[in-house]
Amino acid sequence: QGQLVESGGGLVQAGGSLRVSCAASGRTFSTYAMAWFRQAPAKEREFVAATNWNGVSTKYSDSVMGRFTISRDNAKNTVYLQMNRLKPEDTAVYYCAATPLSGRFYTKPADYSYWGQGTQVTVSS
Repeated sequence: QGQLVESGGGLVQAGGSLRVSCAASGRTFSTYAMAWFRQAPAKEREFVAATNWNGVSTKYSDSVMGRFTISRDNAKNTVYLQMNRLKPEDTAVYYCAATPLSGRFYTKPADYSYWGQGTQVTVSS
């Protein structure tokens, strides 16, 4: 069974930067597409960014395009989300997810088989 563990969340001021990481273990995720989702209180979990198996192709939600960057290091079995120019509305629990599905980018939580426990990101105004 595979496991995903997020880290790197915290409190940051608006306009600041933060990088969250997702370490995979228990199986090789190098052939899996990886993604980041987030969930704010009383809101549904929403897609943030995704990368294909080798990191060459990426997709972002409109709300984070140009500010966030997803990347992966398959040698370290780790996925990253670099978040710049953070806004208070970025405040949420950020989740890492993996899917064996390929051919296109998947943006619905139901398409992902593996999930981390989440890491809190809070952006103060």
